[in-house]
Amino acid sequence: MSVFGFVRRAALAASVAAAAVLAIPLASSGARPLPHGGVSVDVHPLLGHSGEPTAGWVAQELPGALASALAASGQAGAPVSVRIDYVILGPNSGGVGPAGSSPDQMIGEVTRGGVTQPLRATTYYYPAPQDNVMIEQSNFTRVSRLVQAFADWVARGY
Repeated sequence: MSVFGFVRRAALAASVAAAAVLAIPLASSGARPLPHGGVSVDVHPLLGHSGEPTAGWVAQELPGALASALAASGQAGAPVSVRIDYVILGPNSGGVGPAGSSPDQMIGEVTRGGVTQPLRATTYYYPAPQDNVMIEQSNFTRVSRLVQAFADWVARGY
């Protein structure tokens, strides 16, 4: 093999390796659409707005929640595409919601049958003293509740 052939193969191998390394964070964060039955979830915009771990939590939880909610409403396997743009968590100390709760919101778009519509799900967080010590677990629980509310709205036809 000539030196040129060797260099060309080495350059090709290096570029493939670089592409694989760059793809690992996106795949692990769930930042690309994830098929789950007839469900596709895109969290790219959320990754840009909220970053990790929020985008990863949504990417991990939402496909299964959507599939379950659709199955429970008799729509199992229905093709649904969801794009999540924002997750907005209210203050951890409480807020202006019912009984001093903080409103949390998930904002995105749902595409069903070729029709795309915006969707916003809201839940309320009631602060507990232990949440200040375990803030990441508290935020994960809040995001999980938002995911479930969003999935339920999708299954209801919003």
